[in-house]
Amino acid sequence: MKFEEYLDSLQGKTVAVIGIGVSNRPLIELLAARGVSVTARDRQQRQALGDYAARLEEMGCRLCLGEGYLDGLDEDVIFRTPGMRPDVPELAAAVARGSMLTSEMEVFFEVCPCPILAVTGSDGKTTTTTIIAELLRSEGKTVHLGGNIGHPLLAETGSIRPEDVAVLELSSFQLMTMKRSPHIAVITNLSPNHLDVHKDFAEYIAAKENIFTHQCAQDVAVFNADNSITARQAERAQGRARLFSRKNEVEDGVFLRDGKIIARHDGQERVVMNREDIRLPGEHNVENYLAAIAAVDGMVSDEQIAAFARNFGGVEHRIELIRTLDGVRWYNDSIASSPSRTIAGLRAFPEKVILIAGGKDKGISYAELGPVVNDHVKLLLLCGATAGVIRQSVEQAENYQGLEIIDVEDYHQAADIARERATEGDVVILSPASTSFDRFKNFMERGKAFKEVVNALQ
Repeated sequence: MKFEEYLDSLQGKTVAVIGIGVSNRPLIELLAARGVSVTARDRQQRQALGDYAARLEEMGCRLCLGEGYLDGLDEDVIFRTPGMRPDVPELAAAVARGSMLTSEMEVFFEVCPCPILAVTGSDGKTTTTTIIAELLRSEGKTVHLGGNIGHPLLAETGSIRPEDVAVLELSSFQLMTMKRSPHIAVITNLSPNHLDVHKDFAEYIAAKENIFTHQCAQDVAVFNADNSITARQAERAQGRARLFSRKNEVEDGVFLRDGKIIARHDGQERVVMNREDIRLPGEHNVENYLAAIAAVDGMVSDEQIAAFARNFGGVEHRIELIRTLDGVRWYNDSIASSPSRTIAGLRAFPEKVILIAGGKDKGISYAELGPVVNDHVKLLLLCGATAGVIRQSVEQAENYQGLEIIDVEDYHQAADIARERATEGDVVILSPASTSFDRFKNFMERGKAFKEVVNALQ
């Protein structure tokens, strides 16, 4: 369906948009401008929206705000915010009465006129997505970056050309109800995550699999051969399955051998670039490049890939160097909202680091984190709701040898202690292994707060 046809199909219907956050505002404004009967629903009270509430009403929107924001949910079409489960009672009841439940991303897949390349996984999504988008841009492609990064794309679909490329980062929440898959899909890895929202790990995996289960024979799916879950998923690919591996050679895909990144297909292989061309620290970033190269193979020259890798310094909040103070390097890895992500961050450094960790509990196990912390950390500073379980994972690990652990109230106290204890050549890193929702709206706000604290150090 073309974008204009979809908008025309909403004429005469009532539409609910759940969530008036930044990601949904372009959609609400677009529908209102087209004369669609829109109800914008949000748990926030009116005062939290400021002048924007009055602006929406001036555009003709009806507002349902506060605790009862889902009361009377009976619109013909309901746009679900990604963070809301599709089976909450109010949504389920509306669907049973005949409402159509969808989302901004689901509709974008229906109306997007250009090829879609999408990335999901437990770790590495944003960096891999960014690498892919920038590599395509380096070859002169017009790239529309969206999903979990970039900005909402549905409202801009009218300006997207068939020869462009949409590059998306997709979360499990966005994928839960997807009925379409991208032309090129990438799964970086899978490990237990977001179990505070998903019923169990099986549901989380099932959501992620929607990125490739609706593909056709002409499509491509890229899987991590070093991850047991994604390696098995490759066997169920609907189209061409490509693998990437840092540890072993693969028949169709990209792998690391003797310090060189090699692409192979139909028995033919070539060296794309050297491992040392990658400026980003850590083996997990080697995997991100392997995944990205497997996805854009044939669309971007090897020369462009190597040149980009030598210059790309990374994405904000992902092992981001904040400053060097008296020979001590301070890093912001606020994106690390799971143990596996923090483990990857710790392994990126050859020396033992001073680690600041802790946040909201997502209901996942921290057992795997303890041994790695004991091997890679010289001082552990903990705050937030998960401080206790992280401490327990460290102290109960077989390799625990008395690592010093200090509980702190906030990042100011953590930074002050780290500043006092660090010596020239040390690394201090915020890598929480937990979500930010105990004290911050998201990992970006958390990372910016930490950077402000570090930059204020004298």
